[in-house]
Amino acid sequence: MMSVAKLSLTVPPLLSRYHVDRADELRADETALDAAWATAKVLRIDPRGRFDLDGTDLAFARGHEVAPARPADAVLLGRVDGAIVFALRVEKFDGADLRMRGHLLSPVDSALLGQALGILNWHATAGFSPVDGAPTVPGKAGWVRATADGREEFPRTDGAMITLVHDGGDHILLGRQHQWPERLFSLFAGFVEPGESLEQCVARELHEEAGIEVDEITYVASQPWPFPRSLMLGFTARASRDAALDFRDGEIAEAQWFSRLQVRDALAAGDWSTDAPDAPLLLPNSISIARAIVEAWAAGPS
Repeated sequence: MMSVAKLSLTVPPLLSRYHVDRADELRADETALDAAWATAKVLRIDPRGRFDLDGTDLAFARGHEVAPARPADAVLLGRVDGAIVFALRVEKFDGADLRMRGHLLSPVDSALLGQALGILNWHATAGFSPVDGAPTVPGKAGWVRATADGREEFPRTDGAMITLVHDGGDHILLGRQHQWPERLFSLFAGFVEPGESLEQCVARELHEEAGIEVDEITYVASQPWPFPRSLMLGFTARASRDAALDFRDGEIAEAQWFSRLQVRDALAAGDWSTDAPDAPLLLPNSISIARAIVEAWAAGPS
């Protein structure tokens, strides 16, 4: 097998393109937060992660339109162009979904939305202390939860690897999960387990999901992924095209080696969120780091 040069992304993944000023100095300043609420921008998100759009932009309400005073569960996202921005969980409504509409958003909006979904998803499962089951309440503008006796719990982020498997040449291995429609393929991914490095996670997951052994495991880039609150760490790894595939853990329905030309054609045809009935291969849209990694590989020399 040949070796290949380290893969570099031409642009960061969509959810990693803008760094929000999180205004952390305000998180413990209740007076400043209360004063900012009336004119602050509020991103409302329902329990399914749905949100409002104004065309292709996030639709924000002003604080005074949402509630006369700052709700205890409003989360401070930060400051954008001088405006304070909060996120707030609201009742179920018909709105857009990040997976299907997120690729239409600007880097600023996608960063705010990714942050909001991740922290609100943590709040949805952190109502009780994991130590003794005592109820917790939000504090510090939504960036901590505490029990009545003052024990604090902080937001959790789960590390997960996502890997482009190549043969050292012009082919990559892509997999399709059972719940995905036919022709929809992507990179292999899985969560890091206690006691293993990221590289060990890559090797283990590929052995479990596809039954293959890999080498030349190389880090590429990372991206927040708020489903529910993960950090995707992108890698490449090399495997032999002659290796027998064995879907050991049952997550993968099928996997195939695709040529660089096939991948380029698929990228040109559209993505999962578009209607491309004649395309033999569909790839994730730009909301996922998977597409950014595949695009970088496809742009390489044949």
